[in-house]
Amino acid sequence: MQRKINPLLLLLSLVGGGLGFAIGEFLLRQWGTGLPVIVVTGIYFGILALCIGLACLIAELISPRLSGSSWRQRYTGTSWKLLIPSTLVALFLLGMLFEWAYQLNPGSAKPVKDIVLVIDNSGSMNETDPNQDRYTAAKNLINRMDRDNRVSVMVFDHATTLLQPFTRVNNQETKDEIIAEIDGLATNDGGTDISLALEDTMSHIQESRDAGRSAMVIMLSDGFSETDHDRVLAEYKQQQIAVNTIGLSLVNPDGARLLQTIAAETGGQYYDVQHAEDLSFVFQKIYDDVGDRSLLTKRTGAMEDSVYHQIGRIAAMLLIGAAMGLALGTVFDNRHLALSFSIGGAVSGVLAGVVLEYGLSGEEIGDASVRLIACLLLAGIIALFTLVIPVKESSKIIRNVQRQGRTGRGQRPNDSTSRGF
Repeated sequence: MQRKINPLLLLLSLVGGGLGFAIGEFLLRQWGTGLPVIVVTGIYFGILALCIGLACLIAELISPRLSGSSWRQRYTGTSWKLLIPSTLVALFLLGMLFEWAYQLNPGSAKPVKDIVLVIDNSGSMNETDPNQDRYTAAKNLINRMDRDNRVSVMVFDHATTLLQPFTRVNNQETKDEIIAEIDGLATNDGGTDISLALEDTMSHIQESRDAGRSAMVIMLSDGFSETDHDRVLAEYKQQQIAVNTIGLSLVNPDGARLLQTIAAETGGQYYDVQHAEDLSFVFQKIYDDVGDRSLLTKRTGAMEDSVYHQIGRIAAMLLIGAAMGLALGTVFDNRHLALSFSIGGAVSGVLAGVVLEYGLSGEEIGDASVRLIACLLLAGIIALFTLVIPVKESSKIIRNVQRQGRTGRGQRPNDSTSRGF
């Protein structure tokens, strides 16, 4: 048993980690919104494990410092056969499993699936949004919603109108029907009553409540109205329903403060928008940030500061790292390497999990850089850990070599005798 390192394996493992990251990022961009998140996460880790495993296998074929020359002479065929099942397939399945566990909601928390659009339709909107961009933004958002979402649309001035009750947007025909209702709207000459709009919205949410689901509100206005915060927002806070508010071209500072207060007290976000054509981007950002979480991206929404999910991400990465190390040891068919790589993988997984948990910010380029660091930690520390946990050639390989040597020595006299006879 020796503590040793293969510098070529370390170098190529890092190259494999970088290659796996590049392929994973490409697939994340291509399929991130088209496939279920558990599938995308599984593919990402499966590809990463395959690239690291392939790189390490090539390194040992060139310079077999860990597995030994006997492995290279007799068992490389087995290693090639084990490569894809042990890395790509195994980590794809485990990645999906750990992502599924990470998606679970602790306690009584419910996923946000119901969205209410509460849109100001008062007379002042003729000036702040003459081209009806707020309704274009609403229609664009509805078109992008997932099949499992329910949406409701309410418009308000001095009164509130329920334009569309909660409806599951599980096909394009349903979306088109809701959009047609929005297209029929015309701006009224009335005033603005935000308090009444919030009360009527809550009433509709309670009437249409669906067990196992939670709701979120997107409210847009350009005005101000007197509001009893404690009374109007009490039910929102009790039900943990976030109200995300958008102030459009607000001139009155009281209006901005009101919308900020509504968002802050209900756990939502406030967005100040000066140009109506920017509303589509803001609507989409609010939707994208609702309860979004995966092992590879920043956690947002009600679970953003969840200790359960903080520990969960790090624990999942620990297990993924250990599984990668075990897969690599399996490829070389060496239990000593499997032990060293597994422990190294667990350590690197913890570090990668910490980097992801506290490094991801929601910025596209910054998050990609954080994921690259996590991938390189997994690849590098696994390869380095043979300096910590001693290894030796596979006992099976040594026994086979010794057996072949004894057989060879025993056969030579018999052959000689036969020839002499």
